[in-house]
Amino acid sequence: MNGSSIISRDSGGSLVEQIVRNIATRIDDKLLRNGARMPSIRQFADEQGVSRFTVVEAYDRLVAKGYLESRRGSGFFVRERASMLTQNDNVPQTIAGSQQLDVVWLVRNMFRQLPPQKMPGSGVLPHDWLDGELVANGLRSISRLNQNLLLHYGTPQGFLPLRQQLQLKLAELEIAAAPEQIVMTTGVTQALDLVAREFTRPGDTIFVDDPAWFLMFGSFAILGAKVIGIPRLHDGPDVVKLAELAALHKPKLYIINSVMHNPTSTSLSAAKAFQVLKTAEEHNFMVVEDDIYCDMHPGTAVQAATRIAALDQLNRVIYLGGFSKTLAANLRVGFIATSHELAIRLSDRKMLSTLTTTEIGERVVYKILSEGHYRKHVDRIRVKLDSVRDDVTKRIEHLGMKVDYRTPAGMFLWTDTGCDTNALTEKAMEQGYLLAPGSLFSPNQLPSTRMRINIAAMSDPGVWEFLQKEVA
Repeated sequence: MNGSSIISRDSGGSLVEQIVRNIATRIDDKLLRNGARMPSIRQFADEQGVSRFTVVEAYDRLVAKGYLESRRGSGFFVRERASMLTQNDNVPQTIAGSQQLDVVWLVRNMFRQLPPQKMPGSGVLPHDWLDGELVANGLRSISRLNQNLLLHYGTPQGFLPLRQQLQLKLAELEIAAAPEQIVMTTGVTQALDLVAREFTRPGDTIFVDDPAWFLMFGSFAILGAKVIGIPRLHDGPDVVKLAELAALHKPKLYIINSVMHNPTSTSLSAAKAFQVLKTAEEHNFMVVEDDIYCDMHPGTAVQAATRIAALDQLNRVIYLGGFSKTLAANLRVGFIATSHELAIRLSDRKMLSTLTTTEIGERVVYKILSEGHYRKHVDRIRVKLDSVRDDVTKRIEHLGMKVDYRTPAGMFLWTDTGCDTNALTEKAMEQGYLLAPGSLFSPNQLPSTRMRINIAAMSDPGVWEFLQKEVA
């Protein structure tokens, strides 16, 4: 176990459950090899700061689950599992049977429930940066409603008062969208899936930024689409390359982060926004503007922020947003703003696949937005990000890593480590830390020296010690 802690006192699970889950996951991911001897009960208890009774129960459960075997007088050993049916037997070898890093690998490890400070590669804020009480108050308020309101399906397009509230929010961004033009979704992930299914068929081409949010690559590939990356520069895409590739491949969609781009935290200039829209019109493709990090942007007084949807007014541009990054990932409340005609089609498609979204979460978000709490909450998040950005950047550069874009806002740094970040990520996972290697942010997923760092998740001294040892 390398002496690293696998237990978080802040986790909702019991100590025994955490030990069982973490050891089982390490065995599944081949970080603990068949036949390897586990630390003795006394050694494990001392390393993790738990009682021996806790370790005994955890080891016994792992034996019962087939992960460990007990050898009388010798201790506990990782059990040979090659002949046993496991949950990963029907997963391709490149994903589950080896340490090859891919999109599924990172997403799976994001859900390991590691302490947030041990996940500098994550794409969410640590729990203590958010306001759990704000969400809890919303839930308590909803629970006091007429119970019948909580028992039926929501409406296909989503909770109307929330869509009316979003109309006001979008108006502040100079995007005109009536409630009938807004469709609520289960996060931006579902929004992208609905749009991709509406516009593409197997063999069609979808453009994405390169680098970009990695989850899209796998989901679009499942649809049979060809995913091509457009090089992202400090002020937006390489528009010359965009025009060349559009003429060659005739894409159906171009997915773009215009503001607080993931993973660089850069934003689109007004000139680039105009050129993207012009190219889309010339080559007849739709622009899907993913603005999930919208509220982390401080405003144009600090950094330019142009939404393509504000130029186009939802004719050729489909605008996506949500609250998973700023309120709670577990609420899964996102939305699509588009033309009235397309909103009806997307609502019907959503209804055929998932019926409706969960109105309880939508009511919670509505309460937070409508009572004015949200604006103050995101102000506090931006202040906290500002308070750590310079220090994290300087410490990163002191280690010899380069920060490509020193932006004045956002939660990410896009760094060049000077080494293979796939190998670096494997070493970090052995120590109980989750990194995000640059290879996963490009559609071609070639080895890369780049890495995305979440500045809000860099408080653990162990992360810095690891980077000092492996990178500096």
